[in-house]
Amino acid sequence: MSKEEVSLLIYVVAVLLGFTVFGVILLISIQKSKNKFLIERIEARQRFEREIEISRLEIQEQTLRNIAWELHDNVGQLLSVVNMQLNLMLPNAPKSLLEQLNDTKALVSDTLQEVRSLSKTLNHDIISKNGLVASINVEVGRFNKLQFLKAKLEVVGKEITLPSEHDIIIFRILQEFFSNVIKHAKSKTLFVHLDYQLECLKITAEDDGIGFDMSIPSQNSGLEIMKNRAVLIHANFDLTSSVGNGTKLELNYPY
Repeated sequence: MSKEEVSLLIYVVAVLLGFTVFGVILLISIQKSKNKFLIERIEARQRFEREIEISRLEIQEQTLRNIAWELHDNVGQLLSVVNMQLNLMLPNAPKSLLEQLNDTKALVSDTLQEVRSLSKTLNHDIISKNGLVASINVEVGRFNKLQFLKAKLEVVGKEITLPSEHDIIIFRILQEFFSNVIKHAKSKTLFVHLDYQLECLKITAEDDGIGFDMSIPSQNSGLEIMKNRAVLIHANFDLTSSVGNGTKLELNYPY
């Protein structure tokens, strides 16, 4: 075999070896990328599930706080009135007090209705069972009932059933906003608008409170919590506010 043939053979072997090494490195790189992608997906899913569980717990905590307010402001007052009526009836119960007895029965009936309504809110699956619109309506109704402010919910379009996990997260975003309105905004009105469009659900919530300067860093972690939750469901989140002009939340959730 001549030197030229040996050199050519060595060159061919070297090239083949080079391609083999390159192929192995490429396969390893692809496998690593695939593994990294799978790990990231698993971690993202785990974060999502943790956030769902946290949201469920927070809804339970918020529900308990709501019940405490209801017990204090509604049921407590009704029971006080019943107690006063009963005190009046205790010495004697002549026919002249029959009207008061009927009033007392009506008050007891009202009290039982309140207690029954409250017992329903103890169910931690209320969002999954009632749906997003009904759950928001309960919050709005509570604000009006307790006279925190004048709240209104407006729904446009036909309600579309969303995944229950996403319902929970959207509700928690709104609940966080509502909580800030009650605690900090000093507003007189709260307006919530749900627009079920063909490709997305557009949610707007706004108050007429004191607002805040968005250029100043806030110590309130609520804004970041709302943003992070919106990311989990691939929703576009925007919050705007200025001093004296209230605060507006816009959430665009694609189906």
